[in-house]
Amino acid sequence: MTGTDQLRDAREAFVVGRWADACRDFEAVGQPLGHEDLHRLAMARYLIGQEEGSVDTWTRAFHLAREQDDLARAARSGFWIGFVLLNRGDLPGGNGWIARVQRLLGDTSGGELHGGHVDYLVALRTIFQGDAERAHTSFREAAQIGARTGDRDLETLARLGEGRALIRLGRRDEGVACLDEAIVAVGSGEVSPVVVGDSYCTAIDGCHELFDVDRTTQWTEELSRWCEHHPDLVAFRGQCLLHRAEVLALRGSWPDALSEVDRALQRHARPAGQLAVGAAHYQQGELHRLRGEAEAAEAAYEQARRKGRQPQPGLALLRLAEGKVAEAAAAIRRALAESGDATMRSRLLPAAVEVLVAAGDLDAARDAARDLEATAAGYRSRLLDAETAHARGRIQLATDEPEAALSSLRQALERWHALDVPHQAARVHLLLGQASHAIGDEHGARSEWAAAREIFTELGASADLDRLRELAAEGREDRDTHGLSDRQLEVLQHLAERHSNREIADKLVISHRTVERHVSDIFTKLDVTSRAAAVAYAYEHDLV
Repeated sequence: MTGTDQLRDAREAFVVGRWADACRDFEAVGQPLGHEDLHRLAMARYLIGQEEGSVDTWTRAFHLAREQDDLARAARSGFWIGFVLLNRGDLPGGNGWIARVQRLLGDTSGGELHGGHVDYLVALRTIFQGDAERAHTSFREAAQIGARTGDRDLETLARLGEGRALIRLGRRDEGVACLDEAIVAVGSGEVSPVVVGDSYCTAIDGCHELFDVDRTTQWTEELSRWCEHHPDLVAFRGQCLLHRAEVLALRGSWPDALSEVDRALQRHARPAGQLAVGAAHYQQGELHRLRGEAEAAEAAYEQARRKGRQPQPGLALLRLAEGKVAEAAAAIRRALAESGDATMRSRLLPAAVEVLVAAGDLDAARDAARDLEATAAGYRSRLLDAETAHARGRIQLATDEPEAALSSLRQALERWHALDVPHQAARVHLLLGQASHAIGDEHGARSEWAAAREIFTELGASADLDRLRELAAEGREDRDTHGLSDRQLEVLQHLAERHSNREIADKLVISHRTVERHVSDIFTKLDVTSRAAAVAYAYEHDLV
């Protein structure tokens, strides 16, 4: 194959998204590449995860354009180098290339477009430094220049930056409008592949700040489809997998979420991805905690801490599940004291209410609930609205206001169901059962606990099932047990949760043969002949 043929194949592979093939073919061309082909090679290398190689290639393109006195192309290469360096946290390197491009454009009339590229890089650097006001001004100017000159990449990146800056300035509606506008351009195929991936990740991160579950879910699904359509893709795939894991966890698909977290950790296993690694380990810890896998959760939270992600509120909730209430309360109080912004604090407050109620510090729990309610009013987030009603109901139950708690918890349940968040809905059912029991509505309590048990069993939420068994046992103290012993009632509860005899033996720390004997005795006492019939009898007669 001639160099011309390889060059043609490389360009075609780049256009159709076969970026690994494009890299191979460009590298095999037996002649120096021109600036445009170097630009394609650099972008392809970035997309397949060769970040250093992409910077080296764009640097070659920069010097070639300088030699050819093509300052516009040199500025474009400098822009992409600065983009890569700033986004990976290399502020000195990014600063250096901003200065280099500014000096380049100062030597000649670089044109409005490339001035817009500099505005964007300055804005990116500024927002990373925490100055959202100045960043917003530069992002807006860059977006306007992109729109006037027809550069959709620049306009889209800058519009997203403008949206993130507005959100941080408290102008949430304007910020979300910018994100929506940018994603329209991405979805219609108007931008380059690097901009597609960066745009989705930036927009999803912005939605996280706003607790916007609907947009997060929609855009995560779109990003996932785009990633799967490009098997060569490495850049953005780690972020995509982590976002997908978070959505799956929220929806109750915990095994799938754990699988996606594991894949995300493999993608992020490099020094430049340490913060992302920390976030992935934290999500891993959350999933293990929810499944009752305390040791695995502890290890994952520690890995998150080592990578710069504080393991709260998950670690405090783990301590609470372990019965270490004072330790959990101390941990959540410290996390609240150290929280640096409203978004971070808002992620701690629901757990703070739960932990502080358990610790008996109702005044502090009320303060946390009020903070949560005030935040929810400002964000207008359906998720925060659900958390607020949930927290309010929990406190009302703890302060002997069961009727008020029932009203608040019904609101919370409706909101969690509307958001399709089954675990939180089940936890509300558990509290509703407690409130119903407190007012003497035993049938209502049993119904709520049965609903909670069904969801917890489906999810594999063993820690929650343990708590439910405790509550159900308390509620059965004065009821007919139909001749079953306490141990047989425990076994019957496990049968209702679809556990095998071997699983029951492991959970109760008894022998498999002992479980078989208990099951046989249960059948005899209840006059049934199968596990299904025993469970049906148990539900009918309020034994589980």
